[in-house]
Parts: sequence; C-alpha cells; structure tokens
Amino acid sequence: MTRSGRSRLATFAVVALAALAVGACGEQGIQLAENDPNYEGAVLFQQNCAGCHTIDAAGTEGSATDVNAREYVDGPNFNTRKVERDQVLYAIANGGFSSGPMPQNIVTGREAELVACFVATYSGREAPRQPSPGDAPVTGSGEDDCKQQLAQR
Repeated sequence: MTRSGRSRLATFAVVALAALAVGACGEQGIQLAENDPNYEGAVLFQQNCAGCHTIDAAGTEGSATDVNAREYVDGPNFNTRKVERDQVLYAIANGGFSSGPMPQNIVTGREAELVACFVATYSGREAPRQPSPGDAPVTGSGEDDCKQQLAQR
C-alpha cells in the first residue's frame, strides 16, 4: 500500500471512530434484563417516547435538564417525576396533560398497558420524597393491575 493509501485509510478510520462515538452520545440503552416483565414496555417506551421523555431504565434522554433550555417538545423527566399507571394511560390516550405536542394514542391496547406499567414502575426514582403525617408510604400503586397485564405475556 502506498503512503497516500495508508494516510487515507488512517483518516477514514479516525472519521469512522469519531462518528461511532458521536452516535453513541446520549444513549445508554435499556437498563433492564430481557427477562424483566417490564422489558417490553421499556422497548416500546424507547421506540415511541425517547424523543421527548427521559427515564434511565429505558436509556432515554429526551427531556431538558435545564429549565432555561426547555423547548416546547420537551416532555417530563420521569426520573424525577413519579406517575401512576392510570396517569400514563390518560396521557397516552389524550396526548399528555396539557396542550403539548404529544400525539394521542402514540401506542394503543396492550402496548399502551405495557408502557404504562413500565413508566409507573420505574418513574420517580430520583424524585424527592416528602412524606406527610398520616399518609401511607409512597409506593407504585397500580402494581396489581400491572402484574395482571404483564402476566398475560
């Protein structure tokens, strides 16, 4: 191989490695084992919700982390916001809770149930917990509904 051929090959290798590195930025991948009952919901969340929502369990980073840098399309960060199954199903069916750009019925039927169970189970892991006197401890209510949905695999 000539000197110019080696130089071109080296340049190509550097560019290819740089492209791979940049392409992997901001993507962690799904953090659940494939045999986890919520794995399918995590996959669906990653495929349909990652552009606007953040949740570590699905490896997504679609929300703004700096309030001053928020854009209209930035949805909630589910690492810091705890939501329940019924809230997720409502948001899916109605395009969110406000007039944001979330499409209605982005997933439907069983897929909506799987996403709702996944989000209800893994959301709020970084949310501050402030118990009120007399309140029951914060738990993932709706778990029985999710267990039933996930058992129908």
